[in-house]
Amino acid sequence: MNHNEISRRQALRLLGLGGALFLSGCRSRNAGPSLQTLKPGVLRVASAFPDPPFEVETPGADTGFDADLMRHICRALGLTWSLVKYTGDNFNGIFDGLTEGRYDAVASGTTITPEREKVVLFSEPYAEFNQGLVVNAARTPRIKSVAGLRGQVVGIQAGNTSDIVARKLLAKGAIRDIRYYPYDGIRTALADLSAGRLGAIIKLYPVARWFVKKRPRLAVVAQIPTHEKLGIAFAKTNTGLCAAVNKALAEMQDRGVLEDLRRKWLGETPKE
Repeated sequence: MNHNEISRRQALRLLGLGGALFLSGCRSRNAGPSLQTLKPGVLRVASAFPDPPFEVETPGADTGFDADLMRHICRALGLTWSLVKYTGDNFNGIFDGLTEGRYDAVASGTTITPEREKVVLFSEPYAEFNQGLVVNAARTPRIKSVAGLRGQVVGIQAGNTSDIVARKLLAKGAIRDIRYYPYDGIRTALADLSAGRLGAIIKLYPVARWFVKKRPRLAVVAQIPTHEKLGIAFAKTNTGLCAAVNKALAEMQDRGVLEDLRRKWLGETPKE
């Protein structure tokens, strides 16, 4: 079984559960009935670029899985989608904009974690993925898994859940060190890996797979089983919006829209 087949199965583990998953309500016990946005009729959604296939930069437009997903949700809710580009160095800072009232939601290939659930409210998950291990296959062909990383420096984007994996490896002595890059510095990390200044990069699998497509020296050699569930984040107080989004997700699942988006962005050869 190749990586692409594994990835598809992981995505379908959640997407195949159907409407019952989403109708179970927000990941909070207090679901309110009202639909509240910062600006009437508009849903301001924060996303962090670049993070293809979730956030894709193209000439004249910003698109990707999350943009398509939120456009569909907005149509279902009778709202206009408005993109807010997050520019912070640490991804976890994106949630501050929810608590401070700068935007209504975060849709950015976002993993649901207990730590994040302490500060924001999440929709029900709509996909699940592992982390991917990216190496320079031309320079270090012996690295086939995390077992081959001893003595290597691993690159991580600040605030990414890949840091959890890297810290565990460092604590066990399985890697030599962690080098942190600002969130928008992923291409610098890839350049360092290509030049041999870095031993590996750990990144969510579909993003890792996308980035190596046009970098023939690099390869995703393994998936690290983290089983990360992705969801849309909201301010803790906005349970009504979260519940409405869950209902829209359930309807999208029933109509096959989520499957179409998954096939378009997560299952085809990307065009960067």
